[in-house]
Amino acid sequence: MIGRIHSSESFGTVDGPGLRYVLFMQGCPMRCLYCHNPDTWKTDGGREMSVDEVIGEYKKNEMFYKNGGLTVTGGEPLMQIDFLIELFKIAKKEGIHTCIDTSGITYDESDEEYISKLNELVLYTDLVMLDLKHIDTERHKELTGHSNERVLAFAKYLERKNIPTWIRHVVVEGYTDDENDLFALGEFIGTLKNVKALDVLPYHTMGTAKYKEMGIKYRLEGIPALSKTAAAQAKAKILEGIKKTRQK
Repeated sequence: MIGRIHSSESFGTVDGPGLRYVLFMQGCPMRCLYCHNPDTWKTDGGREMSVDEVIGEYKKNEMFYKNGGLTVTGGEPLMQIDFLIELFKIAKKEGIHTCIDTSGITYDESDEEYISKLNELVLYTDLVMLDLKHIDTERHKELTGHSNERVLAFAKYLERKNIPTWIRHVVVEGYTDDENDLFALGEFIGTLKNVKALDVLPYHTMGTAKYKEMGIKYRLEGIPALSKTAAAQAKAKILEGIKKTRQK
C-alpha cells in the first residue's frame, strides 16, 4: 500500500501523548485561513512511501517512542483512508500507539463504502485529535471554505464508537474568539463523553513565508498572533460551556 506523504518528523512533542513519529499526509480539501502548511493542499504533491517504509522509519528510533507512538496528520490524513487502514493495522501488530490528527471534513454518513472503511480504521486507532475550527457553520465556511456539518457529525461518530478524542481549537482574533461562540463550542463538546483533553491554541503567523514563496495571498495579513493569556481566557470560556452542559 502506497501513501502520498508531505514530510515526517522523528521527534514530535505536540501531536499526541509522549514522543512521537509524525507523518504529514499530502492533500487537504479545506482552505483554512490560518493554515501554516499550504504546501500540503495538493493531492498530487509530496512523495510516495509504502506502509513498510513508514514502519521502517518508525523503528529507527523506536526506543524513544516507549511512551509515545505514531501520529498521522496533514493535510487531511483521512483523504488516504486505505493507506491509514493498512498502516495502523500493522502498527497495532507491532504494539505501536496510533493517533490521527484530523479535521473530520471527509466524514460522509451517506457513503456506505466510506463508513465501512472508517469502521475498520477505528479498530486500530488509539486516539483521534479532532480540530474543531468553529461552532457556527457560516463562520466555519468563511474560515475554511466548508460548513461544519460533517465535522460535528464525525465528532458524534467518534463518541458512538467510544474512540478517545482530544479536541483542538485555534483562537484567531476577530474570527474564533467571540465569547458566545466559544461558550457554544463548549456546550457541544460537553455532549461528547469520549473527550479526554482540550487544547486551545493561539494563532501564530509562522506560516506566512510559505504563502509568499508559493505566490498565494495570505488572507489574514495584519491579524496579530494571539497571546497565551488570550488563549487561556478563550479556553476558560469553552470550559464554562462544557460545565454547563454536563451539569444538566
